[in-house]
Amino acid sequence: MLKELLEFLKEDVGEADITTDATVSFAAVATAEVVAREDGVLAGLFEAGQLLEHEGLLYKTQFADGSEIKKGSLILELSGNARKILSTERVMLNILMRMSGIATFTSRLQKQAAPYGVKIAGTRKTTPGFRNFEKKAIEIGGGWPHRQGLYDAFLIKDNHIAVAGLGKAIRQVREWDASKAVEVEVSTTEDALSACRMGVDILMLDNMAPEGIDITMKEIEKEGFRDKVKIELSGGITAKNLEQFLKSKPDIISMGELTTGAKWLDMSVRIKIADD
Repeated sequence: MLKELLEFLKEDVGEADITTDATVSFAAVATAEVVAREDGVLAGLFEAGQLLEHEGLLYKTQFADGSEIKKGSLILELSGNARKILSTERVMLNILMRMSGIATFTSRLQKQAAPYGVKIAGTRKTTPGFRNFEKKAIEIGGGWPHRQGLYDAFLIKDNHIAVAGLGKAIRQVREWDASKAVEVEVSTTEDALSACRMGVDILMLDNMAPEGIDITMKEIEKEGFRDKVKIELSGGITAKNLEQFLKSKPDIISMGELTTGAKWLDMSVRIKIADD
């Protein structure tokens, strides 16, 4: 985690923060406050702390990741070398704002889904290099991050089925590693039932209309599979149309919008350099 954080800082600072170095003395001391400019769910506080500690800066906070914050909340108080604060504050703020935005958006949708017993999940539609942080933010917001990548869970998609066939693909992944859960993406009732009969763990109904989903789920229940397989809905589901998919009462709804559509939570930094 720290390695990635330092890479983010290196990307911004490069060889030197030339403006700060030219205008602020090496020995200058400063204090700073990070303040929320809107309500939300806080995320990225641990990462911000790691970065600040590495840069030799002191900080204190009354919050933790997952805390609900209000507009005007004092999130962090910093003190230390003025140059370090000035060169670190933008990266720190970017991490806090991005992760808090995702956590806030996820929390809102998960609260909407909770009465239906549905878990809101993320996807692999993440920012390159920032996936671990975005997935963590989803979890902080109460959602399920889903698989981290292509390496930690089987998800047989339409292209795999096109190449190997549904039955063969399921058999092959079981033979490859029987300890991992197997999820299959389908878009027809027939394929959904075939996958259930082969004992998959999770069935993803992809890009199906609510009417088709209801028909498929009724057939799955009719054949006695509903308690044996988790049902995930995915594809084209957004905050605007979420409610109509929740009514089908699947186990999971995965939404790329958790990361592609989350607005950054607005925050600001107030810095005061001590008099010499």
